[in-house]
Amino acid sequence: MKKVLVNICRLVLATVFILSGFVKAVDPLGTQYKIQDYLEAMHLGRLVPDMLTLAASVAQSAVEFCLGIFLLFVIQRRLTSRLILIIMLVMTPLTLWLAIANPISDCGCFGDALVLTNWQTFWKNVVLLVCALVVARWPRVMFRFVSESNQWIVINYSILFILGVSAWSLYDLPQFDFRPYHVGTDLRNNWERTMDGEDLPYADFFIEQAEDGEDITEAVLNDTSYVMLLISPYLNQADDSRLDLINEIYEYSREHSYPFYCLTSSTENAMNQWRDRTGAEYPFCLTDGTTLKTVIRSNPGLLLLHNGIIVRKWSHNSLPAISETETMLPLHQLEIGQPPRDSVPAKIAQILLWFVLPLTLLTIADRTWRWTRLLRRKAKKAQKAS
Repeated sequence: MKKVLVNICRLVLATVFILSGFVKAVDPLGTQYKIQDYLEAMHLGRLVPDMLTLAASVAQSAVEFCLGIFLLFVIQRRLTSRLILIIMLVMTPLTLWLAIANPISDCGCFGDALVLTNWQTFWKNVVLLVCALVVARWPRVMFRFVSESNQWIVINYSILFILGVSAWSLYDLPQFDFRPYHVGTDLRNNWERTMDGEDLPYADFFIEQAEDGEDITEAVLNDTSYVMLLISPYLNQADDSRLDLINEIYEYSREHSYPFYCLTSSTENAMNQWRDRTGAEYPFCLTDGTTLKTVIRSNPGLLLLHNGIIVRKWSHNSLPAISETETMLPLHQLEIGQPPRDSVPAKIAQILLWFVLPLTLLTIADRTWRWTRLLRRKAKKAQKAS
């Protein structure tokens, strides 16, 4: 019974830590924003620079994911189980404070993939703390998937994999978009309030012209043509390395009469500085900064709407390049005007191919090697006995 209990607790902890670490690594900027929310609640926001909170985001996701993998494969079982226990001893009182004081709406334990209330998070951590105590008390009871001689492969591969996920998500966009503004979302049906006055996830999404303050949200979302939205929450922090490409996309939009707006929450002074620096001729519109950071994890980023539906999203590092021959064609005849082909099942298959499959093959090979060694020893003992 002790073996069963310990290994059940181990699998529960491993599953939660792996899932929590992975969804954070997929969206490191989202995790950074949540860390900044914590710091603001503790009145420490101005003391910690953005680069440090981003580094903490990447490190947190990597530690959680790797500890989950190490516990699953029973790698350095005493050290791993103790580290997980220490984490739970810290996080459980912290989430109790969050549940009582309620300084932020949710802890962000699973990013936007699974949103728990603060009390749900606390009771979840109580269960995990109990599991961590059990595992730390009897670490030698856990059975290994991979022998000690091959554990270094799992260690290095897990670290490289999760850091690679974070790096790619920072360079491009999160491979899995759990936010309410993912590709395929019809904003027309969701940006207002319900009949009973309840706010929908898109109630804070508005577009006001910077020049006269006119609200053009409904006009943009009900436009039956394509609409391009350049998203930049704060223009003074925007990456300006792809200015030529942005201006080319704007020129293409103007030639085909596609509306093009830059959505920002910046001041008029910041807009003027951006115009002077980039030569931007497109109109600027005001939108809530937090909403813009939720819409796309890139500053700037590009959003393509068609009939109020999000068709495509690009980071500033992956903006579409329109060739000279393609400039004469409308968007519905170009690939960039169509929804992306990389579906969620295809992305899951890639993870299975690049991470789960190699570790599964390693486990099978390791167990086969151990089994053949055992058979050889038994054969040698039988020969000596005869």
